[in-house]
Amino acid sequence: MLSLESIRIFMRAAETGSFSAAGRSLRLSPSVISYRIQTLEEHLGCLLLTRTTRRMNLTEAGRVFYDRCLDVAASVELAEKSVETQGAAPRGTLKVTAPLSLGRRVVAPLIPAFRERHTEADVHLRLSDHLLDLVQEAVDVAVRLSQMRDSTFTLRKVADVERVLCAAPSYLAENPAPESPAELLDHSCLLLRFPGSEQFRWTLLDGDEALTLPVAGRIDADDSDVLTEWALQGQGIALKPVYEVAPYLADGRLLTVLPQTPPTSVTLGVVYPSRKMLPNRAKTFVEMTTEALRAHVGAQLDLIGRRLTR
Repeated sequence: MLSLESIRIFMRAAETGSFSAAGRSLRLSPSVISYRIQTLEEHLGCLLLTRTTRRMNLTEAGRVFYDRCLDVAASVELAEKSVETQGAAPRGTLKVTAPLSLGRRVVAPLIPAFRERHTEADVHLRLSDHLLDLVQEAVDVAVRLSQMRDSTFTLRKVADVERVLCAAPSYLAENPAPESPAELLDHSCLLLRFPGSEQFRWTLLDGDEALTLPVAGRIDADDSDVLTEWALQGQGIALKPVYEVAPYLADGRLLTVLPQTPPTSVTLGVVYPSRKMLPNRAKTFVEMTTEALRAHVGAQLDLIGRRLTR
């Protein structure tokens, strides 16, 4: 793949007519100029410059390539200027991802307000309970509810989120509540399953000891809201963030299972690839999203008398 630096070196050599002059202009040695142009010619499979003791000249292929490079240089200059003007107001395309439940309830409602304030910014929202590869998918901002392991991204922490095992009274009436974690293996567990998911292995805390169980069930889904609906319908035991089922715990439609050995907690946060290179549009959206998430989770926890823990 051609590098922009090699293109710039070639253009300067063609314009100045010598490696030495190009090197002085770019603060590179003539040998570096010569090597970069030779590598470029090998990549393209043709001679770009003819060299004499006095001067270099463009070949026919070199002239065609130089003319195209002028368009590339103009496009790069325009791109640089457009970025320089972003300090005044967010603009450009913002790619956002979030879990389905939080995405529907918190993130999606923010976007019209964000667009109203920043009319030159476009937003592409992708909702999924799958953990997307932020680099591969070119994501600018991601809401994550997980055990954060990747230190290559910057995390704006919202809260440490407790999780709970829960089931409807109708399910527990027909299937006596487990009294120990091992008894979960005999129950219908509602699993969040998708390629790469680890949610079919539940880890519970028994004091300081973590117990991981290969639970199973006859129905699963890749949408956490579906699991909540199934739990409410008495289809089995679900593992849920406590704020997500707080209204149902408060009114008794769901009951806590094995409260003495709760599931491990997860972190709710907003992540982005790099603090240093964060575009202004992404910075604004991160602030809005973090504030909205804290308000939403805090309000849900209030229903059951718990507080947000950062």
